[in-house]
Amino acid sequence: MKIGFVGLGNVGAKLAGSLLRNGHDLYVHDLNADFVSDFVNRGAKDGKSPAELMRSCEAVITCLPSPEACSAVVTAMLDEIKPGKIWMEMSTTDASEVSRLAAIVIAKGGAAVDCPVSGGCHRADTGNISIFAGCERETFDRVLPLLTTLGRRVLHTGPVGSASTLKVATNYLATTNLLSVCEALVTMKAAGMDMAVTYEAFKISSGTSFVHETESQVILNGSRNVTFTMDLVKKDIGLFQQIAEDHDVPLEISPLIVSIFEDGIKRYGPRAQSDEIIRRLEEPTGLDIRAPGFPADLTDDEPEEAGYEVIPNS
Repeated sequence: MKIGFVGLGNVGAKLAGSLLRNGHDLYVHDLNADFVSDFVNRGAKDGKSPAELMRSCEAVITCLPSPEACSAVVTAMLDEIKPGKIWMEMSTTDASEVSRLAAIVIAKGGAAVDCPVSGGCHRADTGNISIFAGCERETFDRVLPLLTTLGRRVLHTGPVGSASTLKVATNYLATTNLLSVCEALVTMKAAGMDMAVTYEAFKISSGTSFVHETESQVILNGSRNVTFTMDLVKKDIGLFQQIAEDHDVPLEISPLIVSIFEDGIKRYGPRAQSDEIIRRLEEPTGLDIRAPGFPADLTDDEPEEAGYEVIPNS
């Protein structure tokens, strides 16, 4: 199968790298020519344009920073969509927008899969990331071998749009946890606790989480390099807040989190790393939340293994 990939940013490059590493016939496209050249030098082919990718490939994957970018790419591919073609959307995006675009693709005879990823760039890099997939079961069975190369745990979530709805909820939970971890770390520092000991105490306790065990490390290192920026956090939690408002759910924590990240963007800029949000507590307290022995970058120490479908209990 010839596979096209559009969007070679922080996450996309790592996902596309898994396809290349595992021997897939890969065609790539990005607005940044240097990103494309890097992949071509490693054995991929230059896809030239979204339309050319869809013309040449059976499946085209998009991994883009905004619903607007995704819409532009899919619109550019539409004339080349016909029976047998598959569009796979791996961005974190608005469920209604991905459903709208999927309906257009399906009306032209193609298939569409809403398949965002979760687990961090370090797991995308090793093929161990988790993938939600919203689509018809027949389409899911067609793309499952491809998804189990891209990720470790693959969950069929239902129709197109369901995966994106669930993905923004998981990002909301992770963001909520990040802010509580920042408050806990700064408070423990103010109370005179050793930060390395604090990290281990949280890790072995009921207070642990994926966010603590990963992002706390780069916070304590001082790099804060989680390869995810504040503008992307604001987009994702804004999408979650919109779902709640659309369904008349009177959330209390979510609006506060949105306002905290709006303030973080105002202070540090939209492209600041999301973990820099801890500076909102470091600066007024004058505390330095760092400790020796923690890594500057996150790496995945799980060996790369074949993925599998996750079957929900029901």
